Amino acid sequence: MQLILDFGNTNKKLALFDHTVMLFVQHHQEMSKEILEKFIGDHPGITSCILSSVVLHDHKIQEYLGKVLQFINLDEHTPIPIVNRYVSKGSLGKDRLAAAVAGAANFPGENVLVVCAGTALTCDFINHKGEYLGGSISPGMQMRFNALHTFTDKLPLLTYEEPAALIGFDTRMSILSGVINGIIAEIEGIAHGYQAEYPGLKIILSGGDLNYFVKWLKISIFALPNIVIHGLQQILTFNVNKAI
Repeated sequence: MQLILDFGNTNKKLALFDHTVMLFVQHHQEMSKEILEKFIGDHPGITSCILSSVVLHDHKIQEYLGKVLQFINLDEHTPIPIVNRYVSKGSLGKDRLAAAVAGAANFPGENVLVVCAGTALTCDFINHKGEYLGGSISPGMQMRFNALHTFTDKLPLLTYEEPAALIGFDTRMSILSGVINGIIAEIEGIAHGYQAEYPGLKIILSGGDLNYFVKWLKISIFALPNIVIHGLQQILTFNVNKAI
């Protein structure tokens, strides 16, 4: 079995795979060596692990995993099953790279756009040759709500509500319209731009805010929850197989 660790800005995910099947995924606000020791002890049969982290974490976690498992700490030097054409590889988010790997695996030989709606709204493009070229980053939904509240004196802090009317008849509804309809328009607009250059483009939507937007989009998409975790598992398997 394989252990997948994805430490993101909002929470830390722990997933267990049996070959290509994800058995379950857990969400933790904090992660420690002690939590992992207990988890691995409770699930005998784990042989390998990959860690992807975009936040600071206890170095003891890596030291422990490196001692007890075949362990990969994902960075820009880790071999991956696609070609990375991104210019500044060292600053590329590991979550974006993993999502691109999973996108290419789901549609081999196709042009693929992966849209992840989470803390940030990211779009990542992989061409039909299996080359990751890059994409875009903008604030995610809650970040937009927080910014409107933080950088003004009177606008309230809101969270998702539906439906978001096009015309906001009061301040609350105007904020909801701007944030939610703005994200929908952004996703659709970017998708149309890519489709104009790459006919037949496959579009995948994922991320923690996936369910907020998937039913409102007027474009053909494939919803794939936990795409980053699936991409990390594919990177881990690629490296384990190389070591055999």
